[in-house]
Amino acid sequence: MTSNKLIGLLFFPLFFLVVACSSNNSQESTKKEANTPQDSTAKEETKEKKHILFFGNSLTAGYGLEMSQAFPALIQAKIDSLLLPYFVTNAGLSGETTESGNTRIDWMLNQKIDVLVLELGGNDGLRGISPDLTKKNLQSIIDKTRKKYPQIKIVLAGMEAPPNMGEKFTNDFRKIYKELATTNQLSLIPFLLEGVGGEPKLNLPDGIHPTPEGHKIVAETIWKTLKEVIE
Repeated sequence: MTSNKLIGLLFFPLFFLVVACSSNNSQESTKKEANTPQDSTAKEETKEKKHILFFGNSLTAGYGLEMSQAFPALIQAKIDSLLLPYFVTNAGLSGETTESGNTRIDWMLNQKIDVLVLELGGNDGLRGISPDLTKKNLQSIIDKTRKKYPQIKIVLAGMEAPPNMGEKFTNDFRKIYKELATTNQLSLIPFLLEGVGGEPKLNLPDGIHPTPEGHKIVAETIWKTLKEVIE
């Protein structure tokens, strides 16, 4: 990302980060008989597909947009168009840091996961949290996930810290993702917001959350890496 684009990040507000009968018996019986076979078939089809979990903050959640406009839904549409046997869960939570994510992942691991797309750290960077602590939390999420599902594939989405945090901080922050990817042999998306971050027309008025058009670009950025994992 160019220095001009990074300058656009200087004024990102932080406040938004804290912030994502009755029928008769015969009718009910008929309805249940009509719906049960279809519901059962749908559940069986889902069971046969592998599960991709997008675990992140407001970027993953699609802050300010309909869920259908967020990049996880766009990835699902891409997968469906290619008839690939995967279904996507959007587990984005506005305001999520790596610390809170390290706690929340315990609950998310109760469901079987085949591919984890880990998108966290952006809020850490904006809040000036130590890159060492951010790295430690991300490593813990990776360790917990692999302990529960040893064969899982993990895609790590890299982020950038704003330049007003200082050159050393931004450089140390940037290194986190490459080092984690190398150490843990993860698939890495170098920068999730490539081509979108710092572009006013591709972001909402808050200056950081992508517009629907921005999410389309993010989805393509993710797909370049994800397709090598699932195809």
